[in-house]
Order: sequence, then C-alpha cells, then structure tokens
Amino acid sequence: MRILFVHQNFPGQYRHLAPALADSPANEVLAIGEEASIRRMQGFHPRVRLLGYPQPQGASRQTHHYLRSSEAAVRRGQSVARLALELRRQGFVPDVICAHPAWGEALFLKDVFPAARLLLYLEFFYRGSGSDVGFDPEFPSSFDDRCRVRARNTTQLISLDASDAGVSPTHWQRDQYPEVYRQRIEVIHDGIRSDLACPGDVAGFVLSEGRGILRSGDEVLTYVARNLEPYRGFHTFMRALPAVLAARPRLQVLIVGGDEVSYGRPLPGGASYREHYLRELGSGIGASRVHFLGKIPYPRFIDVLRLSTAHVYLTYPFVLSWSLLEAMSCGCALIASDTAPVREVLQHGHNGLLVDFFSPAALAATIVSVLADPESTRPLRAQARRDIVDHFDLATRTLPRLVALVGDLAAQDPAGL
Repeated sequence: MRILFVHQNFPGQYRHLAPALADSPANEVLAIGEEASIRRMQGFHPRVRLLGYPQPQGASRQTHHYLRSSEAAVRRGQSVARLALELRRQGFVPDVICAHPAWGEALFLKDVFPAARLLLYLEFFYRGSGSDVGFDPEFPSSFDDRCRVRARNTTQLISLDASDAGVSPTHWQRDQYPEVYRQRIEVIHDGIRSDLACPGDVAGFVLSEGRGILRSGDEVLTYVARNLEPYRGFHTFMRALPAVLAARPRLQVLIVGGDEVSYGRPLPGGASYREHYLRELGSGIGASRVHFLGKIPYPRFIDVLRLSTAHVYLTYPFVLSWSLLEAMSCGCALIASDTAPVREVLQHGHNGLLVDFFSPAALAATIVSVLADPESTRPLRAQARRDIVDHFDLATRTLPRLVALVGDLAAQDPAGL
C-alpha cells in the first residue's frame, strides 16, 4: 500500500498507526504536516517520509467572525494541496489518505488524488446545544455563539462529503456527526499502551522547590488536564478542595496541566484559570499541600497516576481525554463527572464513581470517602485496569483494527466506491 498521513501537528492521533504501517516493507508511507511539527519529528520512523508546509496565513480581521475559521482552513487546505500536487508530479499516488479534517488540510485532497480512499479522523462535530456549548451556566453561550459553531462545521462537512470512511474514538463522538454520515464512521479508539500505563510502585517522587518526596502508600489526590480550564471541570475541582483538605490533614494534591486555554474562552485581562481560582478560594487552598506540576514528561505523568489514592476526571460533554483511560490503565480509583462520553467507559460502582459535574460538595464528599477507605476501591481499580486491557489496549485491540481498516480501504475498487 501507499499511505499518506495528513495532520498539521503530525503525528497527532497517528503516532502509532503510521509506524505500524511503515514497519511493513511492502508499504510506502508519507506524512504531511506544518513545518514546525515536521521539524520536531525528524527521526520519527526510518520508513516514514516527512514533508512540511509553511504555516499558512490566517483569516483577515475584516472577515465575518463566523467565517474566520473557514477562511483559515481554506488557506491551510491550499498549502496542503500544493504539496500534494508536487507529490503527484513525482509519481506518488496514495491508495489511502488518513487525515484530520478539523483545520482544513483534507479539503482538496480528493481533488488532487481522486482515486485515493480518504479516511478521516472524526474527533468532534460542533453543535449549538446538547454537547459543550451551553452546558455550563457559569459560562453561558449566546445566540451568536450557536450560529458561529454551526458555521464552524463547514470545513468538516466539505471534507466529510469527499471522504470514503471515518473513524471516531467513542460512540458518542461519532453520534455528534449528522446521521447521514454515521454509517461510514467506525468507532475505534486511538489505543492505550497498557504496558506503559500500568500499576507500579513509586519509590520517590520529588516535588519542586524542596517541598518533599512522595512514595507509594502516601495519601495523594490527583487531577490531570492538558490545560487547567472549565471544560475539564477545573473550577469544580478547585472549589471541592477546601473541604477535602480540611477533612484529610495528611493529603497531598498533585495537579498536572498548563495555564493556556485549549477549549473555551480565555479570561479577560490575561489571567490563567489557575490564578483566578486561587484568588477566589484564598486561604481555603493549603499552598503547602497543593502542588501545581505544570506540563510534565510522560514517565513522570505515569508516576503521578501510580501514586494516586484517588484520581479526579471532569469534563464537559466533549472529546474524551486520553488521560482518563491512562488513569484506568494504571488502576486508579476514578472519580469522574457523570457526563458524556465518560459514561461510555466508566460505570458507577463497576470501574469507578460518577458525580455531578456541577457539585463541588458532592465531589468533595466522594473524594473524602475514597481517601478514608481506599481498600474499598480495590475491585473498582482492578476492573478499570481490566477494561482497558480488554477493550482499549493498543497492541492487541485498537491498532490491529485500525491497520485492518486501512487495508480494507486500500483493497476497495475506487470505481465501486
């Protein structure tokens, strides 16, 4: 097969699939991404040829704000199309193109390679109600917001119409897409390295600035998000902390995540949500026992999960974080929001505990009960680990399905699609 991967921040969700396909000498694998990401990935795999395009110009400030993401996507799509046309002139015509459509890179690929089968990674379809927009009354959405997110789907819809198949990581994420397209979307998660994300002892986790060392057996509450923001329930978690800290005087709290904004709106004035909620809670947060670790290397992140006595994962109805499944794979005692798509992988009393996203009091009470009797969560933790190994393990479950899907598409007759 000849396979072309396209992702502005390559490898993105193709970190495992691209090398798996390139491992076969019979396959020729190329990857296109923005130049900055391609430079970082030099040496990614000896049989994956990497090609970069310059960062495209963004939308004009004069463009209607509903259409700025669409204009930026078209410019990005043009950049990718120019690179694809050069590949075609050089004689490279892919059997399958794997692309993430959110930023416009897939817009014109079928125009360059009409016989290629286009497989889209369908992560999230925006809706004006029923998912993230309008979910949190503390951050209300306007009619203008609902119109803007409807228009934002333009790029994905154009790419979807040209696609041959799609893949979504959860059923709920697939079902956000229009019904007319769902029959071509397979539900296959990216996969978890359960051999790396696994239970284990931590002999010495050094905290910064001489604040001590944590070891397995210490009482530790953990929270992880790419960035600390309301979409991942950071405000609810922070508001639960004073009661938890008061009830558990020996507790240490480890918080992983940056101060940027991945989803939603930044606060006016440039303050981070971490700074905002620390100011709100004041002396209710014991600075000596609450440790903001920022963004950390993966091995240190796994040690955080291994140390965890109780792990909190909260989210709007939105994209499911890899970190939730990694926490399950490490055998954490999970306390998570009773929201979609969390319910798809966590069942209350089976492999974790679910709480009301909007109730700091309920979250605090659940955390305290788990910390007070960690042994009671042993069956939940063991089941969480089993569920990841049985259903989400990269090597034995998800990667073979993804490789087979690409192979099935490559074997199809383009004329018959």
